[in-house]
Amino acid sequence: MSDIGEGLGTAVEGGLFAKAVSGGAGRAGNTPLQKGHFAENACLNCGTELIGAHCHSCGQQAHLHRTMGAFLHDLMHGALHFDGKTWRTLPKLFFKPGELTRRYIDGERMRFVSPMALFLFSIFLMFAVFQLAGISAPTDIPGDNSEELAEFTATELDRREKLLESTEEELAEPDLDPGRREVLERRQQEYTDQITALRQAQENVPFLRQEGTGDELIQNGEMVIPLEKVDGTTMRVSGSGVDWVDGAVEKWRKNPGLMLYKLQTNFYKFSWLLIPLSIPFVWLMFAWKRQFKAYDHAIFVTYSLSFMTLLTLGLTIVGISGISSEIVALASIFIPPIHIYKHLRGTYGLSRFSAIWRLALMSVFIIVILALFLQLLLVLGAF
Repeated sequence: MSDIGEGLGTAVEGGLFAKAVSGGAGRAGNTPLQKGHFAENACLNCGTELIGAHCHSCGQQAHLHRTMGAFLHDLMHGALHFDGKTWRTLPKLFFKPGELTRRYIDGERMRFVSPMALFLFSIFLMFAVFQLAGISAPTDIPGDNSEELAEFTATELDRREKLLESTEEELAEPDLDPGRREVLERRQQEYTDQITALRQAQENVPFLRQEGTGDELIQNGEMVIPLEKVDGTTMRVSGSGVDWVDGAVEKWRKNPGLMLYKLQTNFYKFSWLLIPLSIPFVWLMFAWKRQFKAYDHAIFVTYSLSFMTLLTLGLTIVGISGISSEIVALASIFIPPIHIYKHLRGTYGLSRFSAIWRLALMSVFIIVILALFLQLLLVLGAF
């Protein structure tokens, strides 16, 4: 099930990225070339006769290139979106986010990088830099192997007792050879000492006892754990009653390092879920303002998440470079609310008071959204 979840996340992410940055693909056929460009008279994508630099039917550019230099340009453009749009978009995103969002909503799409492409690129860049810098979830956290140790102890105790029993049976034979009897007596003493040591370990180390997993300690569906050195005091642990929830808790208990790694990986793969999770909360703040549609909120949320991702990346790099941690902490505290305030005012044309109370409300919503997102990641990691 975990492979299915990870595959789904990768597929959606890749599909979104491809949709965000891809262009039309032409059919070359036997069209002649002139200086590395097609010399076609009809659009290679849809066949419409060309009357300008672009097809008026499907929008594909005319006279497409077919050179290695142009391919490398497309590679940089597709992977990094490094073109004039980037240099127009990033300064606006950093300093005038409201203007950027409003202009994009109002139709200026060709001038700026689309919010989804910018968001996915920022997530990809952050993940790549974190990997290069060695910033990742710890995977060497020891899990709870008490059950395995208890089972191993009980198994070894049972095996030693059976060996001791067979040794004593052989020693009971009256016509046993003296040399063989001497060997068996030494084994008997060894088995007796080992059994005594294992029983003492079970008495002194609580988790080596298997009695805690027996039915005699299950009362009303709850596991009753006796507390040491406290007469009559017990601790009760009840399950959720949902198999997959209890299974997930068991996975975290036994292998927290692996689960933390899956949590980090799922954050990268399913980060786009923050967008649909956030839109309803932004809509609630403007529910009575019918001029603002869900699309407006989606663009606002996506550009805002892009900035926060780039800010996180920037502060991380600054922190790694040796800048004072106090400066990094102050920046992480004050920059996000200031940016959200400016973003709200510019996008929705709000007064200072309207932007401030919405900022306060959004601060609460952000905590709720992150909690929901974390719960989703935990659920995805359970399968």
